[in-house]
Amino acid sequence: MKNTKFAVKVNRGGARGAEYLQRVDRKPVQTTRQRNLALLMGKFTAQDFVKSLGKSRWNPELVAVQVPEQYNLSGK
Repeated sequence: MKNTKFAVKVNRGGARGAEYLQRVDRKPVQTTRQRNLALLMGKFTAQDFVKSLGKSRWNPELVAVQVPEQYNLSGK
């Protein structure tokens, strides 16, 4: 059985292409082009990040990612 988590995809415009949020505990936030390195989170947390980035010049969107049910984001 699979579980759905979310990544935040951002497009800063220009030739760079789309990137995914990798870390948000730093200023500025870190992004990556590799989706497998993206920060996976619950839907409400991801929506909060989209809202906070929505006021910037980035174009954020939620991307659903299927992960195995036993995948534990807390590392416990």
